[in-house]
Amino acid sequence: MATLDDVRAIALALPGVTERVDGHRGGASWRTAAGSFVWQRGPSGRDLEQLATLGREWPAGDVVGVRTDGLPVKEALLETAADAFFTIPHFDGYPAVLVRLEAVDLQQLREVITDAWLLRVGKRVANEWLAAHPPLSG
Repeated sequence: MATLDDVRAIALALPGVTERVDGHRGGASWRTAAGSFVWQRGPSGRDLEQLATLGREWPAGDVVGVRTDGLPVKEALLETAADAFFTIPHFDGYPAVLVRLEAVDLQQLREVITDAWLLRVGKRVANEWLAAHPPLSG
């Protein structure tokens, strides 16, 4: 089980990341100069109405949104880890997933946040970071 403190620690450990509190929704977001890559996400009234129409409910516990590298990556996450990742009609056609922090493994959370960050930094920063943090071999 992960927490918002885990999200914060993972995101802020990456170069060039700042935290901002959204004045509209009140949740935290983590961003680079190019924009947000992970953000705290609660349901809006419209989200709840749409989910009810679909026979679904917003999950209990904290949820964050995380950018993905396109819709195929989003779909892969939804298919392979449906207990941890979900989407809502508001995100249709948008390259991001919602993450149930109570259900996601900490390593999986670290991977999706890092992948999202890599989409929001320049190539030089990304390449330097990747060179210093080679993938763990199995």
